[in-house]
Amino acid sequence: MDNSLLLQLITGSIIGLGAGYVGSFMVLRRMSLVGDALSHVALPGIALALLFNLNPFFGAFVALFFAIFGIWILEKKTELPSETLVGVFFTSSLALGLLLTPEPELLEALFGDITQITKLDLAITFIAVTTIFLIMRKISNNLMLSIISKELAQALKIPVNKINFIFLFLVAVVVVLGLKIVGTLLMGALVIIPAAAAKNASVNLSQYTRLAILFGALSAVGGLLLARYSGITPGPTIVLTAGVIFLGTLVFKK
Repeated sequence: MDNSLLLQLITGSIIGLGAGYVGSFMVLRRMSLVGDALSHVALPGIALALLFNLNPFFGAFVALFFAIFGIWILEKKTELPSETLVGVFFTSSLALGLLLTPEPELLEALFGDITQITKLDLAITFIAVTTIFLIMRKISNNLMLSIISKELAQALKIPVNKINFIFLFLVAVVVVLGLKIVGTLLMGALVIIPAAAAKNASVNLSQYTRLAILFGALSAVGGLLLARYSGITPGPTIVLTAGVIFLGTLVFKK
């Protein structure tokens, strides 16, 4: 195994771990389409960064940050569900991104290009995903209580709005990290499908989150290996691998 493939596999598996963990709570919050929509929101940020000769993933993060901040504010002010608000941002952002992104970079932005991964990317990914795990462990109990009953969580003086913002921020970080391996069109699938598969195969919450993490990593590694030895694009093969895992878990659905 050459060093470039090993670098891709390690980076992809770490992103898969983070995507599976965050995705497990997104499924419980009935935010399955939010991860997909947020990945599209990154496209205008990538386009603007390219126009100003900046790192495109810095642009993606800035765009996502403003999007989740807007969603968080509107969610508090209007009481509309996250899916509705993200849908508003999604359609306008995708159209704007397609118009602004230079054509040579458009395919890479849409489908990713993990062959451009560097050791610096690996280091950033490792630090970011480790931080995500630490923060999620800290807020997971309160987040779960707010999912079960927002009113009860508020009655117990849990800062529900603050926790929701932190969670959306972590989702944005995971999406940005994954753009390089699966692109803006498919990153949402890497967040949602492993978690959906874990829900089929698990019988309790602890097992559910562990399986979501495992399936996320397996999807990334399996998809990258399949792409490498078949000569096709990694992004779609990663998502298809996740889809195969999901279909397999239907057999063991509890």
